[in-house]
Parts: sequence; C-alpha cells; structure tokens
Amino acid sequence: MIRTKAEWLSTFRHVGDSILVELSKSKKSHKDKAGEINKRIKEYREQEINRINDVAKKENWDNQALLNEILLLTYASYIVMLEYRNKVWEYEYMAFARRIGELWEPFCKLAFDFPINELTLIDPPDFDEVQTRIKSNAAEYINSLDLSEEIKAELKRQYDIPWTMVDSGGIKLGLDLHFEQNGIHYNCDFKSGFSSNEKGNTNRLLLVASIYNSLGEIEKTILFVRQSEDENNHYLQTLKNSPYWEVYCANDSYAAMKEFTGFDMRKWLDENADWKNDISIELKQHLERNDLLKYLTW
Repeated sequence: MIRTKAEWLSTFRHVGDSILVELSKSKKSHKDKAGEINKRIKEYREQEINRINDVAKKENWDNQALLNEILLLTYASYIVMLEYRNKVWEYEYMAFARRIGELWEPFCKLAFDFPINELTLIDPPDFDEVQTRIKSNAAEYINSLDLSEEIKAELKRQYDIPWTMVDSGGIKLGLDLHFEQNGIHYNCDFKSGFSSNEKGNTNRLLLVASIYNSLGEIEKTILFVRQSEDENNHYLQTLKNSPYWEVYCANDSYAAMKEFTGFDMRKWLDENADWKNDISIELKQHLERNDLLKYLTW
C-alpha cells in the first residue's frame, strides 16, 4: 500500500486547502466555487490514479492490490469533496442525498475497471445498426411467408410505422456500464434509488432493455440499486417485474458485483469506509444539525 487512509485524507485536505485559498480571492458564486472544488479534486485524484497505475506496472501488482489502493484514494477524495464543498456552499437535504448517490456509481465501477475475474469492458451497440438489423430480420421473415407480394408489402409498411416514431432522435442504448464475460454482454445501470419522479426514466429503461432483449440471449440487462428494496417506490417494482431487467438492491448488488468481478466491495466498505468518523468535525456537526448524517451510508 502506498498510503494509509489517514495519509490520503491528509493529502486531499492539503489540496482542498490550497484550492480554498485561491477561491477566497475570487468573486465567483458559491455554486461556481463548489464546482471548481469538485473539478480540481477530481483532477488531482485522476493524476494520482495514473501515478499508482505506473507504480503497479513497474512492481507487478495484481489487480487486487491495485484496486484496493485506488478505492482508498477515491474514498478519501470523496470525503474531502464533501467537506470542502460544504465550506463554500452548505449542503441541504436534496443536494446532499443526491450527491451521496452520485458518488456511488463511479466508485462501484472501479471494481469493473480493475477486475480480479476476467471480463472486458465494451461499447454499447449503435441504435441505427440495431434498428437496421431488426428491420432486416423482420423483412426476411415476412418474405418467407406464403403470402402475396401485395400483402407482404403492406405488412412491411405496417411494421415500419412504429419505427418512424423514433427515427428522428433515435434511442440511446448506452447505460452506465457495458462488459463482456464468458460470451455474454452485460448492460448495466446504477441507481441510487427510485423516487416519485422516476416515471420517464423507468419508461426509458424498459424500452432500452426490451431492445437488448430482442437481440438475443447474448445480451443481459442488469440494474444495481444502492438502497434496499423497501426504500424504493413502485417504479423499481415495475422494472423488477418486467421480463427484461435483473434487479439487485443494497447488499444483493454487492454480491452480484462480486460474482462478476471477483472483488468483495461490501467487505471492503465494511473494513475501510467509516463515513461518520472519517469526515471532519465541521462537516459532521453540520450534518447532525440538519439531520443529514443518516444519508452517509452505502
């Protein structure tokens, strides 16, 4: 291990202090200052990850050791992002709850970026190519039917009507994570949770997953949800009860990730992430005063 958690926290806080000194001379709004803090800390984190990658290659680290170090520095950077954002723009309920959820997805994806098990990150298919393939298969099937050419032409015309509704803008098939393992393409989305305003997103997820489903058994769609199932509303149940999505919530998400990556993220968090004691006293007091400490959980 290059540094301990305490050392990484100290390093990132030093970076945060230097940014804060610069911003104290600026007339930027608190929102812009918060954005600058997050941007600069993220840039420093990426710089450190690249440095550690170089060290790992020279010293022949395995992915377990590399991932552990990257998770540790990433977690420390998250702590400091929260602390220093709060210094220039104090968190309220919605912003804090949303931010904790936003940080979860990229953190979990690190286990797929540096997997213990063999897997390959892939790009999502292009919608236009998928559309062409589906239309071609349908036309081939219609042509094989024992029908008159006139009826075949009408069937094709009717079949094309729904496609005209999506041709103009297309459909984005990209989700949060795409990887291949043992000949299967896994198309994954990460959600912090489902609230009352998720109808549009739920419908999109159903549509996208139905398209993947039409491409055959090689395509699987998986939904990882940070919150436990009973903390979510009926939109999650809509996805779970559909024939398209495999849904995993809370610790079941971590168990599924372990199956894919070979890395036990739940165990790592239990052993390393102590949010309430790792954050500064200043941030902790602010969260306690505003009843926000309960959101510091993964």
